[in-house]
Amino acid sequence: MSDTQLHLIPANQFSVEELTGIYNQARADYLVPMSMNADRLAAYLRVYDVDLDHSWVAVDGEQVLGLAMLGVRPDRTWVTRLGVLPVRRRAGTGEALVRGLLQCTRNLGCRRSILEVIQGNSPAHRLFLKLGFREIRTLYVLRRPAGPLEPASVCTAIWLEENQALGLIRSYPARLAWTNEVESFINAGDAQGLRVDLGSGGWGWLVFREHDGILSHFVFHTGSGNPGQVAQALLGELYRRFPDHETYVENIPEGDPHLPEILRSGFTEVFRRTEMEWREPAD
Repeated sequence: MSDTQLHLIPANQFSVEELTGIYNQARADYLVPMSMNADRLAAYLRVYDVDLDHSWVAVDGEQVLGLAMLGVRPDRTWVTRLGVLPVRRRAGTGEALVRGLLQCTRNLGCRRSILEVIQGNSPAHRLFLKLGFREIRTLYVLRRPAGPLEPASVCTAIWLEENQALGLIRSYPARLAWTNEVESFINAGDAQGLRVDLGSGGWGWLVFREHDGILSHFVFHTGSGNPGQVAQALLGELYRRFPDHETYVENIPEGDPHLPEILRSGFTEVFRRTEMEWREPAD
C-alpha cells in the first residue's frame, strides 16, 4: 500500500464513540493494554485539554489506519493517544500523524511539544528521536491495593480543601508532567491536599485526586526535613482516611526524593515512561 494514499482528517470530524473504537483497535495488542470507553475518553479529552481541532485520524480511502491527539496549553502542546492499527504499522502512518501534530504545534504558535513513551516500546521511541524529540527523564507509574498503612508516630495532619491544594500545585518548585500540571487538577475538579508537620520540625504536603474509590495523581513536596520521613507520614495519614481506596499514581519522576519511601509503602511498579520534548529550532 503506497504512502501517497494516506490522508489525515481532523479528529473533530469523528464522534467520541468513533474515536474510542479507533483507539481500542490501535491499542488491542499494545505493550501495555489501555482499553477505553467513550465516557472515559470524553473525560480524558476534558482533563488534559485535548483539542480535537488539532488532532488527526489517518485514513486510506474508507479504511481508518490510526489516530493521534494533541493537548494544547499556553506555549506548549502534548502528543497523546497515538495509535496505529496493526495493518499499517511500520509503513509511515505513525510518522505522518506525529508530523501532523508538530505542524499543528507550529500553527498554534507553540515552540515546544511533550510526550511520554512507555519504556520498551522501541519503534515509537525511535520514531520520536527521528522527529527531533529528546529524552528528558524517566517517570514511574505505580499501583497500590486498598489497605491501611501504619501512620507516623509523631505527626500533625492538616487536610486541605481543593483551592488550597491547587495553590500548592501552582507553587510547586519543579517541573510537573502534563498529567499532574495545575491545569489537569483544575479540569478534573477533584483535587485534595494534605500537609503534615513532624515532631522533628520536618514538614511537607501531598496533593492528589480522589474519585470513584480511587486515589491518583500524587504530587509530593518536602518543605523541611527528611523526604522519606515526610512521605511516610503523608502516606500513613492518607491511608488512615482512605483505607478502602485503591491507588493509581502516574508519572512520579525517577529522581523524586520521596520515591524510595513510596515503593516501601505497598506500591508496585506497573511500568516506566520516558518523557521526551521537542523544541522548534531557533530562527
